[in-house]
Parts: sequence; structure tokens; C-alpha cells
Amino acid sequence: MSDEALQYARAHRDAYLDDLLKYVAIPSVSAQPEHKPDVLRAANWLTQHLNEIGLDSRIMPTGGNPVVYGEWMKKPGAPTVLIYGHYDVQPAEPFDLWKSPPFAPEIRDGAIYARGADDNKGQHMAHIKALDALLRATGELPVNVKIIVEGEEEIGGTNLPLFVREHAAMLACDCVMISDGSLFDISRPTITYGLRGLSQMEVTVKALARDVHSGHFGGNVQNPAVAIAQIIAGLKDAQGRVVVPSFYDDVRPLSTDERAEIAQVPWGPAEVINESGALQAFGDPDFTANERKGARPTLEINGLWSGYTGPGGKTIIPAEAHCKITCRLVPYMDPQKVIDAVQAHIRKLAPPGVEVSFKDVHGGIASLIDRSSPLFQAAAAAAEATYGNPPYYELEGGSIPVVADFLSVLQKPVILLGFGLPTDAIHSPNEKYSVECYEKGIEASVRFLTGLSQK
Repeated sequence: MSDEALQYARAHRDAYLDDLLKYVAIPSVSAQPEHKPDVLRAANWLTQHLNEIGLDSRIMPTGGNPVVYGEWMKKPGAPTVLIYGHYDVQPAEPFDLWKSPPFAPEIRDGAIYARGADDNKGQHMAHIKALDALLRATGELPVNVKIIVEGEEEIGGTNLPLFVREHAAMLACDCVMISDGSLFDISRPTITYGLRGLSQMEVTVKALARDVHSGHFGGNVQNPAVAIAQIIAGLKDAQGRVVVPSFYDDVRPLSTDERAEIAQVPWGPAEVINESGALQAFGDPDFTANERKGARPTLEINGLWSGYTGPGGKTIIPAEAHCKITCRLVPYMDPQKVIDAVQAHIRKLAPPGVEVSFKDVHGGIASLIDRSSPLFQAAAAAAEATYGNPPYYELEGGSIPVVADFLSVLQKPVILLGFGLPTDAIHSPNEKYSVECYEKGIEASVRFLTGLSQK
């Protein structure tokens, strides 16, 4: 069955590529209200496409953007896999840094350049095209398949957890497949077995009723911009360790064997510099760069602003200063406990003469996946057959909040096999997705679905 489907997919590569180009041309930016019609257009396009290839598909409402759901349940006794993706994309600004318009996809040097090409339309479309190839080549699928594609992942996916809980029976499966990450390179797949969680907040430091004249009041009132700088400086030590009391108390320790396995992945300070453009690699010297990437928690300042930032000078003392903080959490850490500890430490660090307040506070737990499942091993075999090398296993630094929801509600393994590349510039100008990655993703999915039928 897989050989016939692979031959079909290769014979129809141009048509499969054309469908992806049509999909990524839809500017389904969930963060921007003016793109609400485009978000709904993407949902409708995808629903129609799933129906055309033979799935029973429909749009289902949530408290925000709708979920696209489809299923093929015609194989009694066979395993059921739930495939997840998201059709919403990040904002494309700044537009002037794009070499071609972000929603007019262009193929250059073997890659599709467009917002959402990798994250995540190209990756979940690879699974959809695998289903198409299997159905058209053989008339059936080797296993039962359900697919859920949401429209709010890029804005936190706040409505999906409730949707999953309310529709747990509909989503019941033997495993979940998610492709929303990266290969190590085009010849070496990576399977993720852990994702970090998140604690998030915005901090406001206020000292004055309004901005005031720096000549009249300088030296006599607290400056909140200086105060917030002092607070931020007190959150970490010179080597990047978080100094918030109790921050590391519940961190899952790495075993000796796990550290040895992580050390096999050839990713270190040089890759940090090459992939980020950093002047140098930096972090806790007690851990390697690869360990810091996914197995250790972080506290980062995502934004910082205060006062006048326009052209020229404006001699004021600003009334307020603000920063956004996110903490990436590893397994066993409680998001609310981290939030409480960070806020308590910030209040302690605040100098006299300022008030501290918090908003946009929320968190999500980390995920840890059991690698011993035969279904997990089916994914590893499919990846090795497609890319020519066995996969690396990694703890990923990013967060996919719905993974924790799937694990807790569905109580089944979640397989995280990415089809993109680390250099694809997701969330950045000139996002791209290799055509070869797309085609190999289709092949890996065909092999996975076929292999899953034998478990």
C-alpha cells in the first residue's frame, strides 16, 4: 500500500505543490482583526479540500476562530491516529524586510517563501497529501484517521483546550501526530519527546500621575524606567541563572543516560551563533547548549518600553515603564507557582517610590512523552526510512500548549515529528519551506500511517 501511494505522490508532486501555494496565499493572521475574513476563508478552503480527498469534514465553532475537523473511520479494528495542525499564521510585519510579498508565495532556490509556508500550513498539508495519495492510489487508508486543525495557535490557542475536553469522545484515538517543528537537517529527522511549558506576564512600574519635566523634577522623584531596569537586573545573575527564590525547586533532573543521549546531537555554541546571529553563545555553564535549549527553564524579557522613543529629544521623566516576561518551564514545574515566585521577587526588588502591577498573566504546563510506545516506534521507523538516518530524540525549547491537553484528556501518546528546517525563519521575515521537505514529509506520513497499521 505504501509503495503505491508513494508512487502516486511523486507523480502528482506539481499538483500537490500548487495546492500548498494556494493555501499559504490566504493571509490567515489570527492576531490582527482586519484579517478575520481571511482566517475564516482559510478554514473554509481547508474544509473543502479535506472533503474533496475523501474525508468527512466540517467546520466546528469555538469561542473564537473555528476548528476544522475531518475523519475517515472505515477500518474497524485498526488503530486510529489524530493529526493536529493550525491554519492561522503569524503577522508578516515588517513587510519591507521581505524579498517577495509574504502572501504571494514564490519559489526560490528550491524553497517556498511565504508566511505560514513552514509554520504550519506546509507541515500539516504534508499529512493531508499523504492521505490523498493513499486514498487515490489504493481506495482506502491503512488506519482510521481524524484530523483537527485550529485557527488560534499563534495567539495562544485559548479556546482549543475547552474544545478538546468537550469533544473528547469525538477525538478519541490511539495516538496523536503533530508536525510543527524541525528536522535536524534534510537527512536527519528529529522526534521530540518533551516540550516546555510557559508562564507569562506583563509588568508595569508606576511612579507618577503623568510624565513630568526632567529639569523641574529630576533628582526629586523616582524614575520608573530606571526602576524597571533595576528590577530586571535583579532577576538573573551574570551567568544567566535565574535568581528568583524557589525557581528551580521542581525542575525535572536529567539522568546520566539522558545527558549522554542529548550529547549525541551535534548542536552547540557554534549552531547557536549561526542560527541566531548572536555575538556569542551564553548561558548557565553547568549545562550544555543543547541541555539549556529544552531541559532547563528560562526567564526572558520579551519587550521593554517607557517614556518618549520618537525622533529627537523630549526631556521628561516618564510616569510608567513596562516589560513583558515569559518563563519557559520544564516538566514537573507548576506554572502558577512560578508566576507567584517571580511576582513576589519583582515586588521585593522594586525600589521605594514605585508601584508594581501585573496583567496578561497566564501559564501552561510542560509535556513529557513516553517513548516506549510501539506507536512512537512506528514514527521512528517511518522517519528513518524516509530520511536515511535514525532520528535524534530531543527535548524541545518551544511550547505547543495543546500537547498537554491531548495527553491529559485523550490519555494517548503524542508524536512530534517536524518536517521543517531550523533555518526556515518561522515568525520572521522571509519564512520559507523547502519543497524537498514538503515532499519528504508526505512520504514520511505515508510510511507512518502504513506502519501504524502493523502495530
